Amino acid sequence: MEQTPAGAGPVIGIVGRSGSGKTTLLEYLIGRLAAQGRKVNVIKHSHHDLELEPPGKDSARLRRAGAAEVMVASPYRFAIMRELRGAAEPGLDEQVARLAPADLTLVEGFKAWPIDKLEIHRDVGDKGPLYPDDPHIVAVASTLPRPAGLARHVEWLDLDDREAVLAWLLKKMPPPASSST
Repeated sequence: MEQTPAGAGPVIGIVGRSGSGKTTLLEYLIGRLAAQGRKVNVIKHSHHDLELEPPGKDSARLRRAGAAEVMVASPYRFAIMRELRGAAEPGLDEQVARLAPADLTLVEGFKAWPIDKLEIHRDVGDKGPLYPDDPHIVAVASTLPRPAGLARHVEWLDLDDREAVLAWLLKKMPPPASSST
């Protein structure tokens, strides 16, 4: 696994074909980890333009006017929108560095980055699995049986046993900090 910024915890990619169930599994894993008091960050990469605010809102107007970054803040959440204005898209390392410290950072997308990845594979579509061509996929959660000749470094998990997938993820994380009294 590549070096990650201090405080980011392990960074693990969740990859798979469209419709394989990545988001559904992420919702479950994040919910269970949060219930255990673990702080989990998520980076969701999109190849599409992000429209995070209605075009007529003040923050959108200020971005269009030329602001480099606009922070929208409320008592419930805040978001920072940064306009790239032709600059290169920041890499995953830059994105992770912008996040608050966490026990774990899960990344959906950024398939090409050299980080440990869990592939969700259901034999969706006709493109086949990703794991044969990506040496950074260290586990596959699938509804299919373990294939013969699977690389030794790849763990095969039963996607229908979400507790087993959670247990695998917990093994990748440092133990929780014990509270001192």
